[in-house]
Amino acid sequence: MRYLGLDLGTKTLGVSISDNLGLIASTYKIIRFKENDYLSLLEEIKKIINEFNINTIILGLPKNMDNSLGEASKRSIDFKKILENNFNVSVVLQDERLTSVEANNIMIDGGLSRKKRKKYVDSLAANIILQNYLDKRGDNNDK
Repeated sequence: MRYLGLDLGTKTLGVSISDNLGLIASTYKIIRFKENDYLSLLEEIKKIINEFNINTIILGLPKNMDNSLGEASKRSIDFKKILENNFNVSVVLQDERLTSVEANNIMIDGGLSRKKRKKYVDSLAANIILQNYLDKRGDNNDK
């Protein structure tokens, strides 16, 4: 079973994909789009779903630190509905608090410049979102 991890922004969509066993997430790409034009993403997502035989999409849910839902959360919830209405796959919302911070810290530790970090942060954040989901899922399967 393969999973697709998505980190939705206002102009970029970070994408990661799991291995065939659904154990390891790998960064895939960043899709750039016109600000808030989420429908333009559907064709590219459809290609990815078909190419990799994706069964489930893990979409980051950017909660506030106090666990409340703000405007960014609403954007992800609305995008989840768009995905569910257009594709025959399950869409799961995954708490993504601090994933961009974690992604930046990983890249800083790796010596990437600020310019390169900006270029890759969304796909790495998508990777962290997906890997967190896979790890949590794996923990539940072990019990």
